[in-house]
Amino acid sequence: MKTPTSVQLLRGSILCLLLPWASLRAAELYVSPTGNDQNPGTSTKPFASLVRARTEARRFAGREPVTVLLHAGTYYLNAPLVFTAADSGTQQAPVRYEAAPGEKPVISGGVKLNLQWTPYQDGIYQARVPEDLVTEELFVNGERQILARYPNFDPGAKFLNGVSSDAISKERVARWADPASGYFHAMHSGHWGGYSWLITGKDANGEITKEGGWQMNRDGEAHKESRFVENIFEELDAPGEWFLNRKTHTLYFYPPAGVDLKSALVEAAMLGNLVEFRGDEKVPVRFVNMKGLTFRHTARTFMETREPVLRSDWMIYRGGAIFYNGSEDCALEDCLLDQPGGNAVFVNCYNRRVTIRGCEISRSGASGICFLGDCKAVRSAKFNYNHVNKFEEIDRTPGPLGKNYPADCLVDDCLVHLTGRFEKQSAGVNIDVAQNITVRHCSIYDMPRAGINIGDGCFGGHVIEFCDVFDTVKETGDHGSFNSWGRDRFWIYDINKISEWVRMEPDLPKLDAVQPTTIRNSRWRCDHGWDIDLDDGSSNYIIANNLCLNGGIKNREGFFRTVENNIMVNNSLSPHVWPVASGDVFRHNIVFGGYRPAVMPKPPWGKEMDYNLQHLTGATSPQPANGLRAQSGRDEHSVTADAGFINPQTGDFRVRADSPALALGFRNFPMDQFGVQSPALKKLARTPSFEINISRMPERDASVHNWLGTKLRNIVGDGEMSAYGTPGETGVLVLELSAGGVLEAAGLKKDDVILKLDGMTIDQCSDLLQRAKGLAPGTAVTLGIQRTQTDKRTLTVNIH
Repeated sequence: MKTPTSVQLLRGSILCLLLPWASLRAAELYVSPTGNDQNPGTSTKPFASLVRARTEARRFAGREPVTVLLHAGTYYLNAPLVFTAADSGTQQAPVRYEAAPGEKPVISGGVKLNLQWTPYQDGIYQARVPEDLVTEELFVNGERQILARYPNFDPGAKFLNGVSSDAISKERVARWADPASGYFHAMHSGHWGGYSWLITGKDANGEITKEGGWQMNRDGEAHKESRFVENIFEELDAPGEWFLNRKTHTLYFYPPAGVDLKSALVEAAMLGNLVEFRGDEKVPVRFVNMKGLTFRHTARTFMETREPVLRSDWMIYRGGAIFYNGSEDCALEDCLLDQPGGNAVFVNCYNRRVTIRGCEISRSGASGICFLGDCKAVRSAKFNYNHVNKFEEIDRTPGPLGKNYPADCLVDDCLVHLTGRFEKQSAGVNIDVAQNITVRHCSIYDMPRAGINIGDGCFGGHVIEFCDVFDTVKETGDHGSFNSWGRDRFWIYDINKISEWVRMEPDLPKLDAVQPTTIRNSRWRCDHGWDIDLDDGSSNYIIANNLCLNGGIKNREGFFRTVENNIMVNNSLSPHVWPVASGDVFRHNIVFGGYRPAVMPKPPWGKEMDYNLQHLTGATSPQPANGLRAQSGRDEHSVTADAGFINPQTGDFRVRADSPALALGFRNFPMDQFGVQSPALKKLARTPSFEINISRMPERDASVHNWLGTKLRNIVGDGEMSAYGTPGETGVLVLELSAGGVLEAAGLKKDDVILKLDGMTIDQCSDLLQRAKGLAPGTAVTLGIQRTQTDKRTLTVNIH
């Protein structure tokens, strides 16, 4: 044997200094569904339960590294597995719960049902179940089944997997003997989210009685067409549907083709949370990691979604299959969260340096990953759109109050898809009242709403980078693949008042958004809204090196947004409702058309808008971008030219070396680093469409009409729909009032939107003019109008 050299000895000494735990004994415990809790927990004699393994791991926790290895099989929990400070490890001696090498253990919040099926009728089977079984989630051979519903489940339907306007009509309700415990679901009237009600019975008029409808933090009502009912026995009439009669303890199931009930694995979800980290700022749970595990069978939580999220349109339920509260330096790695009924991962209140890496989250009932702090950590807190602060009462102290919020956390290399199966106010990743959250190399798609949502400016410092987010806003409207609000302590829906306040105190927009939020090096595609949507005063953002494939970038209200070196395929910048001194910067970008403004001040706009290229396929030489210049009052050096993309058909939108964009300061950025990077997740992940199609659907007529001395035109486009908050591209916009006219006397104002005349819907100017044509002098009519986004009122007009 060779004698170590002095260099080798030195290296060994350094290694021991860098890794002080290297000399520590590492404990290994084993657990298996076929084990026994009386066993010593060795590889040959494993424990049976995770609770027993946790108890044994506590003997080593904090003193030496300890790993609990889970053998394959399903671990059915009858209560959440709770970690407290007593389970904590240290940096030198972490505690790990991992899959045994090459094995795939499952942690389940359900129960396995051993059933004796007998035919019922019309292809439906029945079986007795335990008397204490109460569930709304049934899985057969690992797949979530469909609660009996009307209309029947349609995976291709745009809204709610199938809707019908007669879902709770008296005629429909008359078919139901006892609808109690059923549910009525509907989209918001403007498709901003969804509502749910528990049906409690029928009244004397044959209509349902119900409770609920609290799932949105924004005014609205149930959509008249986008609605359905479920958990109604009489609606069990299609393959895959099921119903549990809790009174007779009978399960009814219409098996899909190919399912053999004699051999089928039938499981029912029972728990809302599977694993809980229960600590706090003073006594956190530290260095407890989970790796390589599958989590399944958590209950639906939409009826618990009723806490208003600070300053957003959301209500939320603080819970998830994995629930972190008061943890530090904990990690969830290479795990699968399969079909959870509510949120998959919830990082609640005080947490520091939580890492979620290499995970797949599929078909969750609500959001994929949520970071949400304590609203008491926010100064001058506001809880909904209509709540505004008086200028003199705004707390001028920057930043948070205390530390009870998530910070310095990481979501890395995760695949999140098909979330929001039950709750439409949801996202792949949602961030509220948090600081320095990084979301990196994530593929996020098939979302009813935004892929990534930031609900307020509190407290900034977030970094979204190298993500691939697409096929979003598939069931809702008026937002984007990335969506944010910035209704911070200074914000009010009166843009003139915001401008006045910030003119007096320029630092107001950074009292909550104390650090900039950065969105960079990511790929976005939204076919039903904006690719990147900074809404309602979102401030202090840096948006750079993004490939936006369809919806462009929208900045509404807000201050201090720098948008540079982005490519907006098929679209452009949508500037909405900017304050005069917004401080916005828009430079070195490539756009595919003119700007798409809504309710903008007179130019010049922003602080700087220049050196942009408006792409025109086949243009032979650069020409001044006169159209952009006329809109912005800036863009002195911007040009119209062919950008010279290398291979846009395959998604490579880098520009050639001779591109005029480079002369303007644009710089190429990588096109092959978006989304997940691990080979296993790359095999699963989809990518977006790269279709280039700048020919839009014909817009509504934008011509100006005159009625009673007032200039009017139709609400036109998604931008105005968003800016004015109309329930779709509908209504008539007031452009200019004649002084002393009858409409001004009735109280109508510029920028009001007329939606009704004598109770009849006014979709466009032609409706208004046609219905008003026969009004005789002396007639009094009512106008239903919307002023700002939430102020709806009725005015009486006396026709002279």
